[in-house]
Amino acid sequence: MVRPYTQVLLHGEAPSSGPPPPAGSAGVLSSHGQSPAPKIFVPACSAFLVQCTAGTWGHIHTGIHPAYVQDPFIYSTEENPLSFIAESRPIRVASVPRSQIYIRHLEVPEAKNSPMVLRLPDPPPDGGARSRQSGWWPPAMLSAAWVKDHHEDFDVMHLHFGFDAIGPQQMRELVAELRRHRKPLVYTVHDLINPHQQDPAAHRALLDVLIPEADTLITLTSGAAREIHDRWGVHAKVLPHPHVVDFETMERIRASRDPGPCRRIGVHLKSLRPNMDPRILAPLARITARLPRVKLQVNIHTQPMNPEHAEYQPQLARMLQAGAEAGQWKLVVHEYFSEPELFAYLASLDISVLPYRFGTHSGWLEAALDVGTHVAVPDCGHYTDQDASLAQFRLTSGGVDEDSLDQAVRSLLRRKDLPGLDATGRRIQRQYLANTHHEVYAELMINRQPDASNHLADIRGHADA
Repeated sequence: MVRPYTQVLLHGEAPSSGPPPPAGSAGVLSSHGQSPAPKIFVPACSAFLVQCTAGTWGHIHTGIHPAYVQDPFIYSTEENPLSFIAESRPIRVASVPRSQIYIRHLEVPEAKNSPMVLRLPDPPPDGGARSRQSGWWPPAMLSAAWVKDHHEDFDVMHLHFGFDAIGPQQMRELVAELRRHRKPLVYTVHDLINPHQQDPAAHRALLDVLIPEADTLITLTSGAAREIHDRWGVHAKVLPHPHVVDFETMERIRASRDPGPCRRIGVHLKSLRPNMDPRILAPLARITARLPRVKLQVNIHTQPMNPEHAEYQPQLARMLQAGAEAGQWKLVVHEYFSEPELFAYLASLDISVLPYRFGTHSGWLEAALDVGTHVAVPDCGHYTDQDASLAQFRLTSGGVDEDSLDQAVRSLLRRKDLPGLDATGRRIQRQYLANTHHEVYAELMINRQPDASNHLADIRGHADA
């Protein structure tokens, strides 16, 4: 006769004192003659593997919260008591991409050896050479063929960016293949308009596939979430951008900041991608000329300034050189910064002015805030929603409204406190982001297992008999 004799607590809480057992603790236990009954700590979204000594196996899946399982036995016969093994593994995420600083900082740094979420490494790019700045591009995971070949290797696909490498039809085929294998799709809407493309039509066509089809949408600001709802009628969960600068560097730079006798305002034109507008330089030069002990520095990558390079822009190069010779700004031409070089550059500024004429969110401004540099942002996109310390200026059809830019710069120069969260605040935020992403993935996994709830109900029913 098979009879239940114990209770399974799937959503119990940890005791108020003492540390929990290590995540993933496992063992073959027996409740016979033991008082109190043994407990085992099981992290969120773990798989309970129930094994009868006769060889029968069953599975129970926890929810999105960790649990203490009291006396982990379900059924027994007097001759054949059941053994219980609690086996936990991280949720495997096919992240597109993986090796990018935003995605890396969604993980709990202290949990590298036993992560809640395991993001698969970026496979070698599918066709074409790797991007110089992004070794993962073009992303190989964004194909129905890759999903077909690797669907057993991941639990959830999470798309961030890089999908400009494919078209809408390929995106539909990718979504269909994910559905075929019951793999949930999460999409974080970083860009409602692509800053690397002059014509927004191609990106919009991809969003028209992705946003309605994603199982869960995430975005970085409340303003972007409202725009998504207005345009597509769907809800996006708002989760802020994580830190960009590592905690040690952040603490060191923020602790050592000193305004000094001269203030510096910086504009970085990078490689002059389509959303960059150098027309901001002339009014900004006039503003800084009216301010005592304030200097303007303009940075740009080598390519647009090099006559022998395919990206050379002669008119822009002449304008930048002429302004530097006239003393309007200091011009610095250089190759791409490494991460330490970028952080040191941002820390050398009092204000970083974003020369964008369209866009949605900015990782650049997050890095600037991390090192305590104030940021002035245009009124396009949803930049101002990223942090309360930002100062906004207005764009016009001819470039920038000089009065609003003047007001933004002066207001930032008057501020005494460092902007943004410090390292402690960013650590707390990162823990929250890691936990919330794990919960999103776990809930999707549970919803994609139609038999799981019935199985749990059957288990509970036997346990209560």
